[in-house]
Amino acid sequence: MQRSAPRPSRSRTRNRVRMLACAAVPVMIVAAGCSSDSDDAAKDADKPAASASKEAPKVAPAKFSSLPADPCKSIAKKTIEDLVPKAKDKSGSSGKSSDISTRGSCSWNGLDDNGVKGSQYRWLDISFMRYDSDTGIGSGQDRAADYYKKEVAKARATEGAKGTKAAPASGVGTEATTVTYSLTKTDESFGYATVVARSENVVITLTYNGAGYAGAKSPAASDLVKGATKATKEAVAAVPGAAG
Repeated sequence: MQRSAPRPSRSRTRNRVRMLACAAVPVMIVAAGCSSDSDDAAKDADKPAASASKEAPKVAPAKFSSLPADPCKSIAKKTIEDLVPKAKDKSGSSGKSSDISTRGSCSWNGLDDNGVKGSQYRWLDISFMRYDSDTGIGSGQDRAADYYKKEVAKARATEGAKGTKAAPASGVGTEATTVTYSLTKTDESFGYATVVARSENVVITLTYNGAGYAGAKSPAASDLVKGATKATKEAVAAVPGAAG
């Protein structure tokens, strides 16, 4: 007589179903967890780029990238002859600079000796200062504007100066100021005219002074201002790219 296989009890069957169900649950949880972590990681990956773009402020590029290769040639020879008669060196004396693309200077001086009729002494000097744009500091134009203000203040605070006056100089670069005063040196009264001009990211400071010797009259302030303004305009136009 053939015996049939014993059937599992209902309780054992229920236990197996429960075990299978429990085994499947962790898989679903892990899968759900991985999916969630993956999405969060993708979102986090986008955050640094967005933050970086916010943290890096944009500054306007500097307009001028260089200065006149030879500052002494920034003013026309004819102008030098008119402003500094009998100049010792008509070519000028160039100042030393460790970086001619950011700063440069030149000066001229001469004595027009007329014997008993008196003599006229003149001095002219010019300096250039250029600023680049820097995201950590600011644009070249803003940096130059700060330096421009300091140069004007420096001219107005000249030690021993008398009758100091400051006035805007129209038609010279982006902005310009003329400072005039008198100063006594070697028992003579010297007249001074300083023009500080800013052309975008470049600042030009030009000083023109003179005195009369042996009874000759010192130059009038108006003549000094006229000469200094003319020379400064030429220097502004000499900055590479300024004509454009």
